[in-house]
Amino acid sequence: MPEDSNSIGARVATHAAPVVLLADTSRYATPARMAIALAAAGASVDAVCPPRDHCLRKTRAVRKIHPHSWYEPLDALEAAIEASNPEIVIPCDDRSVQDLHELYCRASKSGAAKKPVADLIARSLGPPASFPTVLSRHDLLKLAQEENLRVPATRLIASLADLEAWASAHPLPWVLKADGTCGGRGVRIVHTRPEAERAFQEISRPPRVAGAMRRLILDHDAFWLRPWWKGTAPAVIVQSYVAGTPANCAAACWQGEVLAGLGVEVVSTQYPTGPATVVRVVDNSDMSLAGARIASRLQLSGFIGLDFMIEEKTGAIWLIEMNPRCTPLCHLRLGPGRDMVASIFARLAGTPPREAASVPDKDLIAYFPRAWTFNTDLLPSCFQDIPQNEPDLVEELLQQQRNQRFIDRRLARRRALRAGARQTKHPQPVS
Repeated sequence: MPEDSNSIGARVATHAAPVVLLADTSRYATPARMAIALAAAGASVDAVCPPRDHCLRKTRAVRKIHPHSWYEPLDALEAAIEASNPEIVIPCDDRSVQDLHELYCRASKSGAAKKPVADLIARSLGPPASFPTVLSRHDLLKLAQEENLRVPATRLIASLADLEAWASAHPLPWVLKADGTCGGRGVRIVHTRPEAERAFQEISRPPRVAGAMRRLILDHDAFWLRPWWKGTAPAVIVQSYVAGTPANCAAACWQGEVLAGLGVEVVSTQYPTGPATVVRVVDNSDMSLAGARIASRLQLSGFIGLDFMIEEKTGAIWLIEMNPRCTPLCHLRLGPGRDMVASIFARLAGTPPREAASVPDKDLIAYFPRAWTFNTDLLPSCFQDIPQNEPDLVEELLQQQRNQRFIDRRLARRRALRAGARQTKHPQPVS
């Protein structure tokens, strides 16, 4: 798809800084880190995010913030796009990706007046034909198999009967995953059939009002009310479990070309299926190849993240899922070929990439603020990824981490009590 000469070309001709619009509905650190990196690269950064307690409101890197709305997200996104007139819109969470896809469909059916909105979304993310695939774990992995990438056995399951059919040919353990979830919260590793059935019933049901209200009260996240309100059940897949080390990579793409990328092995996580806290930078050709083939096949633009397992016995790389958005790796600026922010900015500005002036000399990276809660013993040996010169943001992220730590402890205690109750009700046979 050709670039829009009325936007990018006009900016280059007048030497104006390209405008980037970040879209986010969550409260994680990634959007603020992206804003800081993009501003440092020379972009003018605007954002559309919730009106309360959002990290994007705590950084000086954002030029203007537009209010988001959980009950009218498409209207809020469209208003932000029209007000900012950006060269690219970058989604920072999965809900924003889905909302941008829906906004594209609405704008493309609304005539010439909304054509610039539709064109911007397609230019930012890739062709509309790619939208269903990037939001479906099952369809994305099927495409990866067609590209001769190594993928665990995977099946879409809509009922316990489907799970039964899967069980007849695939030994335990398995991994069950629900679409539309992130941070490992919709993922279950199961070791028994009863455990698999319980996990499927738990993650396949539409969101409940109690869960949505808990997110609203504890996380100040009203966007969980929308899936409850719509009552939509997520698609669920089951995968063969790959024993080994988690790994992931991120890439900046433009019209199917990977401009820059970075791969890491996960050293530590917040909880077993949760987000990484400490990672080790690696050069892995299989991960890079996966990113290049998927970006090319779908003609993607913007930022993507791919998750892998490095098999314990063989060292083989298995692709397990993709995130069609920026991930915690994307703001890191680690020199030529690894500076995703500089590569995207250069493509928008029509200039050669301008990499960061200094590059960390340590392979271990501690993500702020998670590692400061979970891995303080590793910090001296890590590059400490703290947003320097942003004291308000640092304090906000630390407070969010303290709150999340409290919530995680309560949820872990609740899960343990439930597991104990099941064990008492259905005791294991004694041999």
